This record gives sequence, structure tokens and C-alpha cells, in this order.
Amino acid sequence: MQAECIKLNGAMELAPGLGLCRRIVDLVSTGSTLKANGLVEVEQIAEVTSRLIVNRAAFKTRPSEIGQWLDRFGRLRDAA
Repeated sequence: MQAECIKLNGAMELAPGLGLCRRIVDLVSTGSTLKANGLVEVEQIAEVTSRLIVNRAAFKTRPSEIGQWLDRFGRLRDAA
């Protein structure tokens, strides 16, 4: 028997409590929202990381603008 897949948007953590599903797949950073809703992680599917990709032409033609974006992302990364 194949499991039925239902696509939901919004606060996924509420779905099991409302009887809409038994399990959810979600991207989480800390898991605090899951815990706040009485949920527990049962399996880690994959480790996810972020990458910033800059178009080479844009980097050459708009270095100041791209540099500002890189600085912003760097500050956010360092603050995390």
C-alpha cells in the first residue's frame, strides 16, 4: 500500500494534532517549533546546507552591488 501525499502550506506542525496526518517532513533549524507542538523527530532524511551562488557576469559588471549582498549575507551568517 502506497502512502497518500497531501501538500499543505503554512504551520505544518499543527497538521498531526488536527488529524490531517500522522507524520510531517519539515526543514528545521533548531526543532523548537516541533517541540512546542508536542512533536519529535523520528528520522533525519538529509543534512541541508545553504550556498550562495553569484553569476560571474554580474560579479564583474556590478561588483559594488554584489559586494554589498555578500557583506549582508556574511554578517547574517556570523550572527547565527
